[in-house]
Amino acid sequence: MHRTEFVALMAMMVSTVAFSMDAMLPALPQIGAELSPAEPARAALILTSFVLGMGLGTFISGPLSDAFGRRPIIFLGAGLYIASACLAFVAPTLEIMLLARLLQGLGAAGPRIVSLAIMRDLFSGREMARIVSIVMIFFTIVPAIAPALGMGIIAAFGWKAIFLSFILFSLISVLWLGLRLPETLPHNQRRPLRLALIHDAIRQMFAHPAVRLSIIVQTLALAMLFSVLMLVQPIYAEVFNRAESFPFWFGLVALLSGGSSLLNAVLVVRLGMRRLVTIALGSQIALSAGMLALAGNTGDYSFALFILWQFFLFFQAGLTLGNLNAIAMEPMGHIAGMAASVIGAISTICAAAIASPIGLMFDGTTSPLVLSVLIMAALGYALMLYMGHLERRDQPRHP
Repeated sequence: MHRTEFVALMAMMVSTVAFSMDAMLPALPQIGAELSPAEPARAALILTSFVLGMGLGTFISGPLSDAFGRRPIIFLGAGLYIASACLAFVAPTLEIMLLARLLQGLGAAGPRIVSLAIMRDLFSGREMARIVSIVMIFFTIVPAIAPALGMGIIAAFGWKAIFLSFILFSLISVLWLGLRLPETLPHNQRRPLRLALIHDAIRQMFAHPAVRLSIIVQTLALAMLFSVLMLVQPIYAEVFNRAESFPFWFGLVALLSGGSSLLNAVLVVRLGMRRLVTIALGSQIALSAGMLALAGNTGDYSFALFILWQFFLFFQAGLTLGNLNAIAMEPMGHIAGMAASVIGAISTICAAAIASPIGLMFDGTTSPLVLSVLIMAALGYALMLYMGHLERRDQPRHP
């Protein structure tokens, strides 16, 4: 497989999660009205149940792929994803819908996590960071078009048809992999699925300072994104009175910010992963502090300022998430599947736990969200500075 085709396939695998979440955003009001008319706000649980299932699936998909190979676990995850999408399509109640979404998240974890392990099988170091950065471009583009695509599907076929699009998306990606990509983990490099070996792998990971720090910072970076996803539609609708144009603005911001991953792919080889993450978080601190300082004093320019702030937060994701993954995976090549699982599970579940109370802080202004992002960016920046201190301390000194 040519590298271009490989990157496109990995991008489609990783984008399964983004498509499964963001295409649902326009459907939430209708789902709430139809399946939970007494409490329509409960429809938002469709997003959190998917994230929870994905986090749980992330713990097991990597170890299974280390034991049985990458391809079988992707096929298994895709099968569960498709079956649960069928269940969601016919779900008569919100409770069954939430169960289906939990299982769908569990299945989506397979392609998402195992694709990272595949990239680590074939690449390492800054070259892996370069590949991951390019893949992250598509991870950013999919959220840009998913809400508008979901709205179009709803208008043409009804909200249930969104689940049919999930089935089609997964079928295309898994058939593509099955026909074009051979197994990347040889039999002699597989690790038996034993609790003692899993415990030893986790111990190795958390004994490494760079891995520990990168997991914490990645958790903070994901929590920023989850917080924005939870509050961005209410902010557009209630603060700026732009509910109808929300998919357009959200898509435009996400699409333009996709250039950050391309920029990262160019700069990471020259500057290094840690330095780029530190610069991105430092810039986020400055912009969020400025946003808070100007709150209530921008008049007609407040919406434009929020668009700029949202753009840079998405832009920051392209300069942080891929690099943080690469930093954490670099020392763990011999247990890539387990490492990808633990990193993804911890960062996803903890980020969702951080973002959930932030979503409840909405008071009709942008300040709670911006302040939360400022605090998380400051913590991440301090941790990246500490990581740099550890790197300099451990470097050999020449006489």
